[in-house]
Amino acid sequence: MSSTPLDTHQKALAINLDQTIFGSFAEIGAGQEVARWFLQVGAASGTVAKTVSAYDKEVSDDLYGSGTRYVSMQRLESMLDCEWNQLLAQLRESRGPTTRFFSFADTISARNFAGTNECHGWMGIRFQDRPGGDPHDVFMHVNLRDTSNLAQQEVVGILGVGLIYAAFHQRETQESFLRALREHRNMQRVEIDFMEVRGPAFESWNSRGLLLALVQQGLAEAIVLPAGSRSGPPSEILRKRPIVLAPLTVEDPQLIHSGILSRAMNALTAEAGEAAREPLGLVAVSAAPPEPLELSRSLELLHNLGADVLVSSYSEFYRMTSFVNRYTQAPVRFALGLPALIHIFSEAHGQLEGRLLEGLSRLFTQNVRAYVFPLAVAALKDLLNSTLAPAWQWEATDGWVSADQLQPPPPLGHLYAYLIASRFIVPMPPAS
Repeated sequence: MSSTPLDTHQKALAINLDQTIFGSFAEIGAGQEVARWFLQVGAASGTVAKTVSAYDKEVSDDLYGSGTRYVSMQRLESMLDCEWNQLLAQLRESRGPTTRFFSFADTISARNFAGTNECHGWMGIRFQDRPGGDPHDVFMHVNLRDTSNLAQQEVVGILGVGLIYAAFHQRETQESFLRALREHRNMQRVEIDFMEVRGPAFESWNSRGLLLALVQQGLAEAIVLPAGSRSGPPSEILRKRPIVLAPLTVEDPQLIHSGILSRAMNALTAEAGEAAREPLGLVAVSAAPPEPLELSRSLELLHNLGADVLVSSYSEFYRMTSFVNRYTQAPVRFALGLPALIHIFSEAHGQLEGRLLEGLSRLFTQNVRAYVFPLAVAALKDLLNSTLAPAWQWEATDGWVSADQLQPPPPLGHLYAYLIASRFIVPMPPAS
């Protein structure tokens, strides 16, 4: 295989010229952009059994059943089930012994005329790795970053061709499979924040490892690793939920053991009232290089503890605020220890034009506050002696220092006092 990645035209043509690959296309919401590549590069009769686009809701329901959202994994599965069963019923007898069948489908919410909708969608493929073989599935959720409908259609076509080519030619490992999806600079125009694979060819793949790789390989800004068997993209798990984020940091690596996440969730429930929706608590872990913690070990520990985890491609708290506010306008609370709070005020924020002030304004935007938990005096002394923040002063009560007993060095004291008084920083009591 050439070391130079094939472009989209070459990938589509290579599929068309492979006489063992034959299948169908069902696309809703962003034109027929994936099928169009195969139809325009030449030799399409070698690949395309059928293309269909059911834009009318009644027509779509008649084909794929009603009762599901039109842009959802459930609708994508229904589309693949229908198209796959029809493909096999029509062609298995005549082509089955020599053909690796596939059905490709996508259901996309591309930019509407008014520009008021969430631009995202689901894309997937069901395919055989050998004639007569078992079916394999790949499902993925995508966020479209282009600002025009035409550009979004274009990138859906590029990504769809990449997915089909990867399914047949680059599935040796999950790393090679994902590399095939990000080979082109066009991938900066789309985000893949959820993927699920099924079938015997994927038995060695780890589902949590696959989601983590989306962040590590730059395909996603962040992903959610829920506890238990439930799974899905952040847009579904975080949508309209009150959220508590407990960042796991190098300054306080044992934070999860202290129970502050559950205490913060109880505090938010009391603050919002019984009528509010139950908050979602997430331990936030950074996959940004250099990784501040041993990532795989931390995730394994959190999984064993039954924690829901947000894995992001960055470590800055204000960027976590921006991410979750994409999906919810409900209250968002950070559960922090004093080490993390001191770190926020001590770092340079050199990547921001407005430095610390801009970082804080981004952190506390749209109904965001920080519940800050106290620290024992001895631990605080060790922390300040080992960092570049020895000038902080404090008072203590019964051997504990709370956020409102801290005094940062001048001129930060005025800003810090304002954040305390305005309850952007909420001092929490020691555990009883």
